[in-house]
Amino acid sequence: MKADRVEVSRDTQKNKWLVRIKVGEEVIRRYSDLANNVDESTLRSAAAKLAGDEGYTVEPADIVVA
Repeated sequence: MKADRVEVSRDTQKNKWLVRIKVGEEVIRRYSDLANNVDESTLRSAAAKLAGDEGYTVEPADIVVA
């Protein structure tokens, strides 16, 4: 199943990256322990892998990094 939208942002309170996978009305939130200073392509790849682990497909270019 294809995810409608995937967003990656930094959660400063938990000091981790937050990945939001949106499918219709459902939003799945997962945290990543990647370093604070990783590049955008690494974030996109990690978000795509997390989405895949949840059973969703997404292209790394379609991931929004905020």
